Amino acid sequence: MKEIKLPEISLVLLVGASSSGKSTFAKKYFLPTEILSSDYCRSLVSDDENNLAATDEAFEVLHYIAARRLKLGKLTVIDALNLRKEDRAKLVQLAKDNYALAAAIVLETPIRKLFDRHEERTDRNFSKHVLARQYDDFKRSMRTIEKEGFSYTYFLNPEEEIKIHRQKLWNNKKEERGAFDIIGDIHGCFDEL
Repeated sequence: MKEIKLPEISLVLLVGASSSGKSTFAKKYFLPTEILSSDYCRSLVSDDENNLAATDEAFEVLHYIAARRLKLGKLTVIDALNLRKEDRAKLVQLAKDNYALAAAIVLETPIRKLFDRHEERTDRNFSKHVLARQYDDFKRSMRTIEKEGFSYTYFLNPEEEIKIHRQKLWNNKKEERGAFDIIGDIHGCFDEL
């Protein structure tokens, strides 16, 4: 069993082509409230999760909600393709802007399995050529992902059994009780904390 460590306050990007198992993975390992799906955001703004014309608006909504969750110190999972380096860079910056760490979970699903799953899906109406192009983009973009500012990067077969361990931040002392001496003040020291 593979263990994945994620900071308790983090932005987690699921990375993979369509039909790689991102949504299934997210539902298995995270709370429904922790998952922000680009498809769901697309349906929020256009009533159709396959309406690619609404993609920009959908990602505006997704980024807005992610920022609000991170500001409240909530782990947030982005269920989207996340294939392009520049798209991932925006999300890494969003995490930094909200004092959170960024993690990438890359689902390495073989192309044959992508094709098989795509054939079974009734909610996707694009050709195998689009899927093949996504897979090529995925393979190309994985060359740089470990140098893109993620604090944690995991490469997984989505069918392998894993355990996710949420790491408490070193400055999380919520469980400590008792009398404390407070020396000084933290004004201007938020980044250091």
